[in-house]
Amino acid sequence: MQKRGYIRSIYPVFSLLFLFISCGVSKSLRDLPDISRYDAQTPERVRLSDSTFFSEKGYLTKNDYGLWELYIEGNPLELGLTTGSLTQELFHKQEDALLTKVNELVPSNTKQYLLRKFLAWFNRKMYLNIREEYKTEIYGIAQYASDAYAHIADAYPRILYLHGAHDIGHALQDLALVGCSSFAVWGDQTEDGQLLIGRNFDFYAGDDFAEEKIIAFVNPDEGHKFMSVTWGGMIGVVSGMNDQGLTVTINAGKSKFPLVAKTPISLVTREILQYASTLEEAVAIARKREVFVSESIFVGSARDKKAAVIEVSPKNFGVYEVQNSNQLICSNHFQSTAYMADKKNQRHILESHSQYRYDRMEELLGHSNKTTVRSAVDVLRDKQGLDGKEIGYGNEKALNQLLAHHGIVFKPEELLVWVSTNPYQLGEFVAYDLDEVFKKTASDLQRTTLAEKSMTVPEDSFQHTQAFKKYQEYRSLKNKVLTAMVNDRHLEQGVLKELVQNNPEYWEGYYLVGRYQYRKGYYTAALMAFEQALTKEITTVPDKENLMRYIRKIKRRLHL
Repeated sequence: MQKRGYIRSIYPVFSLLFLFISCGVSKSLRDLPDISRYDAQTPERVRLSDSTFFSEKGYLTKNDYGLWELYIEGNPLELGLTTGSLTQELFHKQEDALLTKVNELVPSNTKQYLLRKFLAWFNRKMYLNIREEYKTEIYGIAQYASDAYAHIADAYPRILYLHGAHDIGHALQDLALVGCSSFAVWGDQTEDGQLLIGRNFDFYAGDDFAEEKIIAFVNPDEGHKFMSVTWGGMIGVVSGMNDQGLTVTINAGKSKFPLVAKTPISLVTREILQYASTLEEAVAIARKREVFVSESIFVGSARDKKAAVIEVSPKNFGVYEVQNSNQLICSNHFQSTAYMADKKNQRHILESHSQYRYDRMEELLGHSNKTTVRSAVDVLRDKQGLDGKEIGYGNEKALNQLLAHHGIVFKPEELLVWVSTNPYQLGEFVAYDLDEVFKKTASDLQRTTLAEKSMTVPEDSFQHTQAFKKYQEYRSLKNKVLTAMVNDRHLEQGVLKELVQNNPEYWEGYYLVGRYQYRKGYYTAALMAFEQALTKEITTVPDKENLMRYIRKIKRRLHL
């Protein structure tokens, strides 16, 4: 609830920085990778239908479940050019979605200008911390970027910077844009003793941003073949597995506000996926890279038959492995000894929803003696609180916050992966067999899906219920109320009543009603709404403290 306010609070900082942002920025904006070492031709894209394309080094199709399947092969420049050529419409749509979200958060043209200048200064050293091969691949993709955003920056630096969107969003939005949840079980915890990993990627940049998911299968000239769940224009990895059975996912942590961007975390995980086959190799790669926000890199390994968490931050590094256990859980706080004395991490555990989700995963995994793919999916779809408490739909204390970009389950020892389909984690989880996929080349793929349809996990019937329909209406009304408050517009009381009725167990609806009534001077009505919110499961300690401040102010006004 504090995110928009936090962004506004740093505008004075932008204004001061604007006085000296030119220092060091121009070199960053002019930097280009050396592509002369690579032999690559501009790929010819052949359109077979509105949703199927192929070229010499790649193939793109949309399967029956609404997922885009992308296969690419070659050197870094070929990978970038082929991806850009095949996915250009998706690429443009994704950039539109992300930058539209920025416009919503920062509607003022003047403030947008200052933000662009600040980000150029903030990103001035990013190019020095990215491998040449990844800069080359991004350069290839950038050849197909939209001209609509040329006023922001030239295509190549703009797309390079967008690879830090996860990190920058994490930094600017109170250092907690995402609330991801991950777990791994193996040995006596699973049905067949094999390693099983589940995760939700709760990065939210609007519904449009999550609409066109791409399942990318990458066959590079150097390193391991791998798959990842991604979006147009993105070569980094947020969830993926390579042909060695090594998996990576990322969970945001708590850190100080960074003063300069270095290596985007998604490019660190890309490097791990492409060049590591064991936990030890993954740790060695992560240790070499300088990052600019705190992040947990959740790594599973078929060779090691277990998982570990690599915890990175600008000034610290730790590795967390469980002892005498076959279960590893990760939310959004650090667990290794390297961070035991970290005050920000300890405060985050106490005040955020991270520990709550950790405890809920532990509770759900304890309900089943032997975790299966299906029960792992059920954990990712869970919408309740501890002990099955109804905490309202969309509550960040839930594992399924009904906003995830994707949920994913890995079975590394068999090179199997299941990816969720829209909406959120409620659609089918579609299976892929990496061993089968990478037996193919681009020339083998004609009008076919790479999915293993017989292994699909069925959809969650919740999406067809009246409760889900009401939740969707709640989100629409929430936006209406927020817009009315920003623009000081009048709302009928029936709208406010309908808001809370559509999601009656969620504290946020009552809080929003209270804020609206307070702004209008209807203090008794505001007090009733705020006190009703107090009876619900409030997401964080700061949220509750903010609610209590409103109540105290109203009681003083009303002499109660």
